[in-house]
Amino acid sequence: MSKTIVFIPSRLASTRCPNKPLADINGKSMILRIYENVKNMTDYDVCVAAGDPEIVEEIVKNGGEAILTDPTLPSGSDRIYAALQKIDPDGTKYDRAVSFQGDAINVNPNAITALVELQEKTGADVTTPVKIMDEKDYYQPNFVKVAAGFKEGEDEARALYFSRSLIPFDRDADNKREIYDHVGIYVYKVESLKKFISSPVGILEKREMLEQLRVMELGMSIYVKLLKEIKLIKEAPADVDTPEELELCRKYIK
Repeated sequence: MSKTIVFIPSRLASTRCPNKPLADINGKSMILRIYENVKNMTDYDVCVAAGDPEIVEEIVKNGGEAILTDPTLPSGSDRIYAALQKIDPDGTKYDRAVSFQGDAINVNPNAITALVELQEKTGADVTTPVKIMDEKDYYQPNFVKVAAGFKEGEDEARALYFSRSLIPFDRDADNKREIYDHVGIYVYKVESLKKFISSPVGILEKREMLEQLRVMELGMSIYVKLLKEIKLIKEAPADVDTPEELELCRKYIK
């Protein structure tokens, strides 16, 4: 029986919304709300992989588990691997590690279970969710598109590429097909995460600034799960990138 741990990578440095993990949302910090969402809605071990002692203090004083990691680590994946090495140094406790975004205040943690089941079914190195993209976001580079060939009636497929550009191209302009929007939750096999972290930055990864492309350049497999709905509360944003989104969360998340 495989053992899974969910890490929530979090750090205070943010250019658009400074100190957002500790931002108050109607009586609780954002990072504590995310931790409690995952803890209460899944059966997995949960730990915050923090880049700052203030985040560790916030979680621990409220009865949670947090690990302090180097604040200069370049990505969430690096942060969760550093935390995993501290919490399971001999690599015998866990064989699957999940990265659940540290600003995903309104993302349904049940997505994790669907991704774990997909990984068990396919043997993929990594599984991650997608949703149908709003047409208004097609040409926005901050929205990452996924090329994956979903067979009719199925919601699981192997990812073929991730891009900030609109992919795949539809040669038949009259036959508009769905475009898939990547959601930043990753379920890694531990050995796949280790291989990924220990490998140099990929050529395409550097060009698009998308770390999942390193996984693909290394020849590892990524399978995606198409989710109809990822939010807990329909009206609130799924995650927080800006002060405006933080205010919307305060309006709807009680």
